[in-house]
Amino acid sequence: MSVLIGIIGKPNVGKSTFFSALTENAVEIGDYPFTTIESNRGVAYVRTKCPETDLGKKCNPNFGKCFNGTRFIPVELIDVAGLVPGAHEGKGLGNKFLDDLRRADGFIQVIDSTGSLDQNGNSVGRGRFDPLEDAEFVHREIILWLANIISDGLIRKLRKLESEGGKLEDIIYEKLSGLGIDPKDVSQALKNAAVPSNLKNWDDQVSMRIAEEIIRLSKPGIIVATKADKIDHDESTKLKEKGVQVVSGDYELVLRRASKAGLISYLPGDVSFTLADPGKLTPAQLDALKRVEDFMRVNGGTRTQEALEYIVYQVLKMIVVYPVEDENHWTDKNGNVLPDAVLLKQGSTAIDLAYKVHSDLGDRFIRAINGRTKRVLGRDHVLEDGDVIKIVAAR
Repeated sequence: MSVLIGIIGKPNVGKSTFFSALTENAVEIGDYPFTTIESNRGVAYVRTKCPETDLGKKCNPNFGKCFNGTRFIPVELIDVAGLVPGAHEGKGLGNKFLDDLRRADGFIQVIDSTGSLDQNGNSVGRGRFDPLEDAEFVHREIILWLANIISDGLIRKLRKLESEGGKLEDIIYEKLSGLGIDPKDVSQALKNAAVPSNLKNWDDQVSMRIAEEIIRLSKPGIIVATKADKIDHDESTKLKEKGVQVVSGDYELVLRRASKAGLISYLPGDVSFTLADPGKLTPAQLDALKRVEDFMRVNGGTRTQEALEYIVYQVLKMIVVYPVEDENHWTDKNGNVLPDAVLLKQGSTAIDLAYKVHSDLGDRFIRAINGRTKRVLGRDHVLEDGDVIKIVAAR
């Protein structure tokens, strides 16, 4: 899987419902703290226009799916136990929570739009707690967790650096190995964090500044407010003005389950749905779907799928590239049309794609060919979203 996104937040905010709606995985969902103890992993999909519409032939995806020219590309989600204040010190299920997130490329922080929960996830009554305070303390716990990793045993390494020489970024990168952090992000974080030239002046605040910069650069995220079906327009608007994605995971889950049961026609991200056979639905089912329909009309859908796509395309800045073996027919060696869709960072090159497909292909890279223009491309050619690319490698 090319992208791993962690779903984080305090207990009981609706993380597991949001996760289940996106992945269609059955997970335990309860109205009490720490419903999730073991992390849940699942596959969700982001949409893009499939090049099959330009080719005029139906694609044959190896992974994901395609409906009427819209390609659904898999990404992996991990839903972890709720985070409470002091999690970086092991409170709640903190250590397990944070270890589960080590390989995440970015975070979706889920908050409760109704303001009904204290910091430990206990119900305190609607509107008694500011949802945006969740964003502050959860972000701080992540920063403290990373700062602790940086600080652990660091003084000894700094003394060695002063006596034997070397590079500070190499020491920090070594300490963060296993977290999927790019060395370039470590170097940039050190520049941004105002690291003292005299390393004897290093303190915990320096580690905190570095950790905050590394998270911003290497593991960015968004805030998603769930339970949007339980708040009014003004409450929703205030959250949106703060840059929060406001969604109804509950209604998205209703739609996906109804679609799977054949009761409605609905694709993730659609702004409406149609009833398959109203006569087969009970009055209770019709009433529930009417409430969902009314919400979707006002909000342009449940906004759940859009939140996932926002982090993948806008925050993580991913593009979609289609590797093929036949640049004329856009097929693999078995004749499958556009079999693979690969998510890559904006700015990725032809050699990056080669290594993404297979390490041997990268090692033996000769050139690439653009399937649309038939132009020959060098290893450093920067790819664009929607490119169809053949990699030519030595035998």
